[in-house]
Amino acid sequence: MKSAPKITALAITLNEASIIEKFIESLWFVEEIIIVDSHSTDDTVALAEKYDKVTVLQRSFDNFSAQKNFAISRASHDWVVFFDPDEEITHALAHEIINIVKKPNAIAYFVKRDFMFMGKRIRYSGFQSDWVVRLFDKKHCKYNDNLVHEVLETDGPTGKLKHSAPHHTYKSFDHYTGKLHRYSALQAKMLYRKKKKPTAYHFFFRPFYRFFNQYILRLGILDGKEGFILAYVHSFSVFKRYLQLWLRYRRIS
Repeated sequence: MKSAPKITALAITLNEASIIEKFIESLWFVEEIIIVDSHSTDDTVALAEKYDKVTVLQRSFDNFSAQKNFAISRASHDWVVFFDPDEEITHALAHEIINIVKKPNAIAYFVKRDFMFMGKRIRYSGFQSDWVVRLFDKKHCKYNDNLVHEVLETDGPTGKLKHSAPHHTYKSFDHYTGKLHRYSALQAKMLYRKKKKPTAYHFFFRPFYRFFNQYILRLGILDGKEGFILAYVHSFSVFKRYLQLWLRYRRIS
């Protein structure tokens, strides 16, 4: 009888000491775990290295795509799961992954994320369609060149898993807005490389439209005060993206 394919779990980390052990223990169904750490200053590495099947590799962070492609290159097995440490891999999802790789009908599988914010499940605000690839055959997949909001490119059919993954991205308000600030900085860098220049349209209309789209068109109003907060901080992050792009041009003028 043919044995089930072995699975490698990959993750990239930076100061995830508060959740790294729970995350590793949720990966009980894989044969190896490769963690690419961006020189954490807390106990992330020490806690992760306590586990026999975990290998921690240090790599200075340049962008998300490069970091993730580096992790993929270190995987020993073809089938890979690539979750973020703040995503919860439930037992139901783990068992579904085990069964899928025994007889796959695609080379990559999307998982729906259930977005958790300030202790509440966000059902609207644009997150109702939050599907991301989390299981794939590394021979056929690679992340694109985006510095942020990277996309896994596949050269074959894809599928969707039935079970979702709760996404606990919120640790504190400062942590969440800090994450958006880092994303804005990387997006500004991408736009600068493309020689895009900000205009009044980007400073005034784009943030307004982000708020309107997320809060009204994407029904964030139905998520209560949390929906309003999310729409506000995301619209402000759009403003910061173009502010940082403008500052890049100011530095060279």
